[in-house]
Amino acid sequence: MIDNVNKTNKKDIAHSLAKGGLGAIPVIGSLASEIFGLVLTPPLERRRAEWMDEIAEKLKELESKREIDLDELKENELFIDIVLQATTFALKTAERKKIECFKNAVLNTAIGESPDKTKSQIFLNQLDKFTTWHIIILDFIDSPKNWFEENAKTPPNYMTGNIYSLIIEAFPELKDQDELLGIIWDDLKMTGFHKTGGLKTMMTGNGVLSDRTTAFGKEFLNFVLNKKV
Repeated sequence: MIDNVNKTNKKDIAHSLAKGGLGAIPVIGSLASEIFGLVLTPPLERRRAEWMDEIAEKLKELESKREIDLDELKENELFIDIVLQATTFALKTAERKKIECFKNAVLNTAIGESPDKTKSQIFLNQLDKFTTWHIIILDFIDSPKNWFEENAKTPPNYMTGNIYSLIIEAFPELKDQDELLGIIWDDLKMTGFHKTGGLKTMMTGNGVLSDRTTAFGKEFLNFVLNKKV
């Protein structure tokens, strides 16, 4: 199988997985068609090519390691669904972190490390709606202590404090962005990804550094940030 894969153009592999009508964006009239072709088609095609190349390269790598079988993936309906959904969303954004998350979702599904179909589709829909900061903050509150350690930073030694101060300590560029943080925090809570009240609720120092994500939030992070692939 590996020999066959090596003889196959990487774009052909990705295209065969993602061609389900994704290139058809309707326009009306010759003027609209001309403007669309001039302004939007080149960057869309570039995004499509980059996305397909990255997915294809990684699938070939996983195949070479005997972690997947491309012939079996062609019959895997969950995988095909996730590829199509993730591709649609990935082409809509230029945010590199979000694109990487969509790629991780596809690859985790390929190796069988994904939640069930319903959760996978919910997670992709939420990822599409989220900004990069949603993902960064959710990953941070999943384990603040680990985040400070992994980033070679000393966590604050609060007697009492709140989550807002902790986030600003980790990401000073968000200082004076109260409204933005409030929206992100509420979004993450509404999706069921964290279990904490207000950002500025006072608590003990140990409480501030506690893990905040729910089991549902952890599943989401594992799906889109999993380092196994």
